[in-house]
Amino acid sequence: MAEELLRYKDEIGNIQDRLWDLLPVMRAHVYDLAFRGSYSLKSVLPALVPDMTYDEMEVAEGNEAGLSWEKMLQAEMGSEERTRLEAALLAYCKQDTLAMVRLLEVLCRA
Repeated sequence: MAEELLRYKDEIGNIQDRLWDLLPVMRAHVYDLAFRGSYSLKSVLPALVPDMTYDEMEVAEGNEAGLSWEKMLQAEMGSEERTRLEAALLAYCKQDTLAMVRLLEVLCRA
C-alpha cells in the first residue's frame, strides 16, 4: 500500500513497525489436531476460541472479502449496495481483528 499511496508512505510505515504476525508463533509453539493440519485463522480459531465464529456473516472469508472489495470499487455499483458491502467488509475486518486478540489472550494464558 505504501508504494501505491506515496503521500501516506510514512504513516503506513509507522503502522507497519507496530504490527507483528502471530503465524510464526503459532507454528513454532502450538499444535492441536483440531487444526486439521492448517494454521489458517479459520482452522485455529474454532479449536482455541470455540465461542467465536464467522457463521452468518455476509463476508466470512478472506477470498470473499477481496472479491467484495473489488466489487465495491466498481464505478457502476449503486450507493446502497456499496454501503451494504462496506458495512459487511468492516464487520469482517472487525471480526478478524478481534479473533487475533482473542487468540493472543489464549496464548498468553497457556
